Amino acid sequence: MGEMVSFRSKGGTSEGYLAIPSGGAASPAVIVIQDWWGLVPHVRAVVDRFAEAGFVALAPDFRHGGPASKPSEPRQMLNSTQMDEAAADIAGAADYLAGRPEVTGKVGCAGFCAGASLALWAAARSERIVATAAFYPRLPWDGMRPEWSDYAGKAAVIHCSEEDGTSAADGVQTARRAIEAAGGTCQTHDYPGTSHAFFNEDRPENFDQRAAATAWARTLELFRAKLG
Repeated sequence: MGEMVSFRSKGGTSEGYLAIPSGGAASPAVIVIQDWWGLVPHVRAVVDRFAEAGFVALAPDFRHGGPASKPSEPRQMLNSTQMDEAAADIAGAADYLAGRPEVTGKVGCAGFCAGASLALWAAARSERIVATAAFYPRLPWDGMRPEWSDYAGKAAVIHCSEEDGTSAADGVQTARRAIEAAGGTCQTHDYPGTSHAFFNEDRPENFDQRAAATAWARTLELFRAKLG
C-alpha cells in the first residue's frame, strides 16, 4: 500500500499517491496519470501494481482530493489551461522522484484516457521522462498545440481500443508521426473487440481481462528496457 506525499511544482506544492517496492532495492520510477475521474481507487491500484513490479510509482492528484461527482464534470477537468498546468505537475513529479533515495535509473510515465494524452506529451515536457505508455488516449486535444521536439532517443507505446478507432485514429497517427519525426520511437497496439477503458477493472462493462493483461505486459517490457 502507498501513501499520499507532497512535492514541489510550479513554485508551489502538489500532492500525489506514492508506492515503493517492498524489496528495498533502488528502482526506476513511473508516474501514473489519472483519467477524467481523478485519483480514484483504480489509479491507486495501478500505482501499487507498478510498485509490485519493481518501480517506484507516483500518481499526481490533479483534482486536489476529489473525483468528478457528476457526468458533466470530467470533460471540464482538463481544458487547455488545466492541461498545461497538469504537464507542469508531471514535470515536478519527475523531479521529485529523481530526488528520492529509492530511485535509480530513469523515469517513465503511464496514463489513461485524457491522462494517456498527457503521458505521451510528458516526455516532451521533462528531460527526465524517457518512456511513456498511453492507454486509449483521447487525441487530439481541443485547443492544444503540443510540441514534440524533445522526444529524441525516447520511446512511447500506445494501447488502442477498437471503440476509439484503433491505431488508425487520426489523433493516434498524428502523435506517432510527431514522436518519430522528433527522433523518438512509437509502437501502437490494437486490441480487437475492446471498449474504451478496457484496462479498468472497476468498470466491468468495459474491462477486458485478456487485453488488459497483454497491454500491461507490453508496458512493463518497455519500461524495463528503457528505464534501467
